[in-house]
Amino acid sequence: MTDQNGVATTLPVVNARIYPRGGLDILSREEVARLKGASGGGMHDLLRRCALAVLTSGSASDDPRAAQELYPSFDIQVTQQDRGVRIDLQNAPAMAFVDGEIIRGIAELLFAVVRDLAYRAIELDEGREAQDSEGITNEIFGLLRNARLLQPSDPNLVVCWGGHSINRDEYDYTKLVGYELGLRGFDICTGCGPGAMKGPMKGANVAHAKQRRYQSRYIGITEPGIIAAESPNPIVNHLVIMPDIEKRLESFVRLGHGIIVFPGGVGTAEEILYLLGLLMREENADVPFPLILTGPTASAPYFEQIDQFLRLTLGEAATSRYEIIVADPQQVARRMAEGIKKVREHRIHQKDSFYFNWSMTIPLEFQSPFEPTHEAMAALDLNPGRKPHELAGDLRRAFSGIVAGNVKEDGMRRVEAHGPFQIHGDPAIMRALDALLQAFVAQRRMKISGQYRPCYEVVV
Repeated sequence: MTDQNGVATTLPVVNARIYPRGGLDILSREEVARLKGASGGGMHDLLRRCALAVLTSGSASDDPRAAQELYPSFDIQVTQQDRGVRIDLQNAPAMAFVDGEIIRGIAELLFAVVRDLAYRAIELDEGREAQDSEGITNEIFGLLRNARLLQPSDPNLVVCWGGHSINRDEYDYTKLVGYELGLRGFDICTGCGPGAMKGPMKGANVAHAKQRRYQSRYIGITEPGIIAAESPNPIVNHLVIMPDIEKRLESFVRLGHGIIVFPGGVGTAEEILYLLGLLMREENADVPFPLILTGPTASAPYFEQIDQFLRLTLGEAATSRYEIIVADPQQVARRMAEGIKKVREHRIHQKDSFYFNWSMTIPLEFQSPFEPTHEAMAALDLNPGRKPHELAGDLRRAFSGIVAGNVKEDGMRRVEAHGPFQIHGDPAIMRALDALLQAFVAQRRMKISGQYRPCYEVVV
């Protein structure tokens, strides 16, 4: 790193030894070996990248390589001792420490990283991963249970989606909505990063304090490819790292009882299309799942454009599964409360659990990981005449590829090596898609800072 005069500078670092407390008491020798090794199925490099993201919690950068460049000599080692697990940190970011002691909340998130990667290393070994829909859902259940997120209590978990790169007016609005949700006793689940993922948690935290509610949950669900670009915000008190974006998306639907969408970019559009692709399936027609799109008055044109795009691509039927509320945080919270009441009644009637949504049918094509190569992006079928949920699935994959090209290290490397992804399809859909993406760029919804260079080309 260099200063403004080009003189080399170094950031303060700390060496530390910490012992997890609760939830990560012991690891097997095989788990420790996997976390240490970089070959033969080892996960040390992945552990290092995820741990560094947690230790730089609150970072304003959305470049997944930034933290690695700032702390190139950082390392983490996990050891199993007779008295439990020991984690050694070498050249760790000093921002994670106070007077030589690691901040407790950051330590808990660090333990969550080790826990999830250790579980994945053994329980979800590549040779034993499920290949069928039911098996994948059971894997997700196991990951969430291992993270102690499945609690048999009344439905009260609201998932909040939205962009990491939003303006101050939009951010303040997410806090107001979170505050209204918190006053009504709702917990918050987000993608764990900054912006619209942090604001609802911050607002709910104040409301929970006012209501003297001390066992609140602020759940962050992420995955290895994105955690470095969207490091956990400081309010997250339950973190889980899913193996891929598809399992992350399914986790939101299985764990949450309703979803609120704030303004965002391609990642938010991907999430909307994923959920609508599920809700528009015949098997899920009678499954209640409140979906509200909301933002401040200035964001009304944004939601109008999203609404028009959804009507064009998925048809008018899609609009029956979501509601748009502008500049009314109290109404958002009230409508969400009404929706979750219906979810509760439906779960009771169907004898379904409150803590895991088994009722929602999620087909294998929505669960299978999509690798955004140039060939895969060009092969997406973005043409009319398909069933709406099938078109929604391919549109979701198109947005997922753009997310990868924007903020995921593997995707960024592909674009740097081979140029922008090319997206083909029906001319009317391509024009609408290009207009939507251009609006995201103009509104600075693609990147937090710096000049955005498109990682895609829409071929009309």
